[in-house]
Amino acid sequence: MRKKLFIIFFILVCIAALLLPFFSKYEKPTSDKDIVSHGLPPVPTLKPRTEIPNFDEFNDVREKKREFFRYLLPIIEAENLRILHERQQLFAIENAYSRGFENEQDKSQLARLVDYYEVDPTLDNEQQFEILKRRVDIIPTMMVLVQAANESAWGTSRFAQEGLNLFGQWCYREGCGLVPSQRPEGMNHEVAKFDHVAQSVRSYMRNINTHEPYLELRQIREVMRDREEQVRAIPLLSGLHSYSERGQDYIDELKAMIRVNRPIVEAIMEQENSATPEAAVSSN
Repeated sequence: MRKKLFIIFFILVCIAALLLPFFSKYEKPTSDKDIVSHGLPPVPTLKPRTEIPNFDEFNDVREKKREFFRYLLPIIEAENLRILHERQQLFAIENAYSRGFENEQDKSQLARLVDYYEVDPTLDNEQQFEILKRRVDIIPTMMVLVQAANESAWGTSRFAQEGLNLFGQWCYREGCGLVPSQRPEGMNHEVAKFDHVAQSVRSYMRNINTHEPYLELRQIREVMRDREEQVRAIPLLSGLHSYSERGQDYIDELKAMIRVNRPIVEAIMEQENSATPEAAVSSN
């Protein structure tokens, strides 16, 4: 009797083993390939632009603006697309951690994001993810364009032409940039000098996404994300009070520039069909 029961039990175990794969859900580990396959195109490799054209050569103001925007758009969109890939990677890592799947590759990628976006590495993972989700995000195309135009006098300023610095960014190491001709006595800052224009754009975006004075801007953007709204330029401008000594006047001027120049930018995007999925809808 016992022998028969054992045989029956053995048969049932074998049948269960054969059927198990059909009822079990396989959890595939996250890889780089999985992270970048969420409907986003690959980040384009652009030829480094080491010179800024002389936009003063254009006598027609509208043509001058159009050429300035056309020059910068591919660089801005490529950088925003790169950030979107990082953002998806961040969510993939957080999801893996929440399910208890931690691997060395994810740990390395998380450490890289923590370092680049200047998050305190001593915080626990949950706190790091909370801060990173606020920081690893796009800057609306229209906001970047009008700030570049405003800060660089449409690409014609000395700092733009000689240092490829379109956003008036400072540095504090001797020889790191160009010394302002009217630098106050006792000040040691220089206007940063870049090797190519994309480097200037990336530095500006990192500045906005990490520095404490722009926390309000990031919080506004976070609320938009929570509400599943488009990340729009004009609401974010309210978080730029610290960008210029002019404060609210500076913000009002940028808003006016967006209202005036948005049709030009949208026409270029439509004509060239160059906008990335989210950078395009975030140009308002």
